[in-house]
Amino acid sequence: MSSYPPTLPIIPFTQPVRGQAPLPGSKSITNRALILAALSPRTVTLRGALFSRDTRIMVAALRALGFTVATDEAALTITIEGRGGEIPVREARIEVGNAGTAARFLTAFVCLRPDGLYHFDGDEAMRRRPIGALLEALESQGARASARAFPFTLATAGLPGGPVQLDASESSQLLSALLMVSPHARTPLDVQLKGETVSRPFVTMTERMIAQFAAQPADYAIEGDATAASYFATLAVVTEGGLDVPGLNLAPDALQGDIEFFRLLTARGLIRTAGQHVAHAPARSGVIAHFNDFSDTFLSLAAISPLLDGPTKIVGIAHTRKQETDRVAGMARELTRLGQHVIETEDALEIHPRPLTPDVEIETYHDHRFAMSFAILGCHDLRGDGRPWLTIKDPACCTKTFPAFFDLLASLRSGSH
Repeated sequence: MSSYPPTLPIIPFTQPVRGQAPLPGSKSITNRALILAALSPRTVTLRGALFSRDTRIMVAALRALGFTVATDEAALTITIEGRGGEIPVREARIEVGNAGTAARFLTAFVCLRPDGLYHFDGDEAMRRRPIGALLEALESQGARASARAFPFTLATAGLPGGPVQLDASESSQLLSALLMVSPHARTPLDVQLKGETVSRPFVTMTERMIAQFAAQPADYAIEGDATAASYFATLAVVTEGGLDVPGLNLAPDALQGDIEFFRLLTARGLIRTAGQHVAHAPARSGVIAHFNDFSDTFLSLAAISPLLDGPTKIVGIAHTRKQETDRVAGMARELTRLGQHVIETEDALEIHPRPLTPDVEIETYHDHRFAMSFAILGCHDLRGDGRPWLTIKDPACCTKTFPAFFDLLASLRSGSH
């Protein structure tokens, strides 16, 4: 993996993409599996695990809590000695950076300790992300938090179980956090939702993984990251090419709801798939769709919308305003700077294609998905001569989930992969 410069001009593809784009392991699955393995009564080896900023944060936190965790990055394995619901260390400092999964999952996880004291902090963006509703639910179980946002200190009292109310309308991770520790409460937690949750497929993923780990596996295979795969689907559209995406699982029993992105683009005639092969299809029409259930991929579509014929409307994304950054406002801002006509509402973006404005530096807001989705747009040969016309600021932010992304993009461009 390269060390990335502060800004990175994107060199367009002058030929249709071909080759292979192996996927990293899913961040969502890896971080859930780390928690579930730590809760297991036996040692578990995760295979095909993701090694990125967010998963390293989770591994470091588990070690700080007294768990034995062995990593082998070359083999993509992580081995965790499960403690069956016991939290070994009574007091620890937990640094979560801007990793939402680590922040929410660890907050509920440490509450299994009956006499713990845990000091949580994150970076500046994390201090604005939702955690208060989860802390409120945990306090109803006897925990005490010093604040309703990061940083906070959490005094834990174990989880007696029984009914607990939770407002998960701002993030499905709040619900997933409680579900994973529920079987290890003194009596199982009965989580009662106040209102609806967003991104429901991620909750389904959690429930299915809990059932898988209940069988006490010694080995657990991590699926390739379906959200990361969305960039290669749009790359096929942008370059009018096709490529193999090893690790892509489009089977009906796949854990990740973000494969719905592939079904959407296929139904709209933008791509076609055969196994792990993804290729462009003739249609170029704009897309109107509801993205609540697979909202991490909305940026992938929005970024290439200037190249489509007719408007694209993306609905159901209000909750993404409280993710790594305000993704709705940020996407509207950057597309407008690129010359597009954008109508922004609280819950939707409507993008009307206009001629692209060249020589724009894309602000990524420390958000990996801005960097990667707009990099795909930059692969479009706007000038017709292969010269860069779009630059990505802070390309290193992609290390949150996909450290090798720009190296892989370069190798696909050169035809060497």
